[in-house]
Amino acid sequence: MANHANSPARQVLTHPLGFALTVLKNFRANQGLLMAGAIAYYALLSLVPLFVLCAIVLAHLMPPAELLSNLGRYLEWLVPSQSSAVLEELSRFLEQRVAIGSVLLATMIFFSSLTFSGLNQAMAVIFARRCMAEQRSSLLSLLLPYAFVGLLGVGLVAVTLISVGVQTMMPESIFLFGRPWYLHGISGSLLYLLGLAAETLILAAIYHFLPVGRIAVRYALIGGFTAALLWEIIRHLLVWYFTSLSQASVVYGSLTSTVVILFSLEISATLLLLGAEVIAEYERLDRPEAG
Repeated sequence: MANHANSPARQVLTHPLGFALTVLKNFRANQGLLMAGAIAYYALLSLVPLFVLCAIVLAHLMPPAELLSNLGRYLEWLVPSQSSAVLEELSRFLEQRVAIGSVLLATMIFFSSLTFSGLNQAMAVIFARRCMAEQRSSLLSLLLPYAFVGLLGVGLVAVTLISVGVQTMMPESIFLFGRPWYLHGISGSLLYLLGLAAETLILAAIYHFLPVGRIAVRYALIGGFTAALLWEIIRHLLVWYFTSLSQASVVYGSLTSTVVILFSLEISATLLLLGAEVIAEYERLDRPEAG
């Protein structure tokens, strides 16, 4: 372990540009963009079935209008400026109440498992040193993608219920010092922080459990926070671009929503793998003997 004077945090803070360039160089050498494209493609195929199944579960716990409002908030987080297109499909499904639960479940599990399998392969490339030093059983490698699919679905339902609870318990105003104080902005800020914390924890869980040999929690949190912070910046830029400057509808016509969603998913997958590269480089600084 490096001493305090040569700690990885001090090295990163002292030479942030050098650290960033090394991460980008390794990311390019590992074909990060190519792997992110494959992950985004399978994620697109599993996105709608996953949200439909969550909507089926949550429809028994809350009114449809409130349900779609909360799901729209998380869709806007994942596919900026295109949540309305997915919500339209969800609302149509809830209105028709088509009984295809088993087929939908099989579709979601199949494509989601391919998404996490691709992500697992990408992690194996990024953490190649760790993979050479440690091994994982074939059964665990087979079951891990399905475990993450279930975890993601449960997490989405839980965060939705918590956000509804925050909105319900937060009063519209409080009476203090002889006058009413309105709290509309506070509830919105709490929901935003809740979503950001959930995003960071989900990313950290992926970084902690998916690579061969568990990543230390502090490394996983560093990677999760880095990826979440970059996504928040890029997400707002994407919303501004697609609502102000983009001419995608002229070029792609009726395929615009699909193309834009795929593009957003590829960016988010790129940042997910970039966070893993940050962890790998940070770990190398902390444990130079591992190289």
